[in-house]
Amino acid sequence: MEKTEIVLEVNKVSMMYRLPSEKITSVKHFLIKKIKKEIKYEDFFALREVSFSVEKGEVFGIIGSNGAGKSTLLKVISGILKPTQGEVKRKGNIAPLIELGAGFNGDLSGKENIYLNGLILGYSRKFIDQHVDEIIQFSELEKFIHTPLKNYSSGMKARLGFAIATIVKPDILIVDEVLSVGDIKFREKSEAKIMSMIKDGTTVLFVSHSMSQIEKICDRVLWLDKGRVLEINETKKVVSKYKMK
Repeated sequence: MEKTEIVLEVNKVSMMYRLPSEKITSVKHFLIKKIKKEIKYEDFFALREVSFSVEKGEVFGIIGSNGAGKSTLLKVISGILKPTQGEVKRKGNIAPLIELGAGFNGDLSGKENIYLNGLILGYSRKFIDQHVDEIIQFSELEKFIHTPLKNYSSGMKARLGFAIATIVKPDILIVDEVLSVGDIKFREKSEAKIMSMIKDGTTVLFVSHSMSQIEKICDRVLWLDKGRVLEINETKKVVSKYKMK
């Protein structure tokens, strides 16, 4: 039997936030309470002892209702957040399609934002120079590429963000609801791009509220509920239970 290679290992990861137990209405109110040491906190766990591993080339789905901890988990895996407890082991480079264009500047043009966002994602200036035309072409924003980003629609920003993030071939691709943005034509184009990456052996972590998308591309699925792992199994088995909840 052929030995599989584990490229991602999440081991007992917990993420805790300390939230004020009462509503604080202003900075002044907060400072007075803080000086008097009257602020009371309660611990909120966005994730509780989450463990799983993903094999090379696998398409691994993550489902759960709003507030289940899906986005927090993806941010921990991609290194945006440091977990309160536990560890994440990764092999290879990660491209997170999370909050596309989060580093964009509205006063700069689309082209200037390609360089800005590319540098944030760790691309070199030389690499962006070599691929800037390809990014513009894929985003289909040639007519608007010198227009300030504040004049872009949310769909246009998402298209530009997707084109920048997928110009590299990552070892692990993290996809968080990005296929639900933009027009139908571009959604189909984005899905085709991701499918070509899967065929090339890229490991994919895929979050979506669309069970048809999950069933279409995922090998296995993790079901998160209130920060805990409810089940990890073959896609069909988990999705059928999720639909019945």
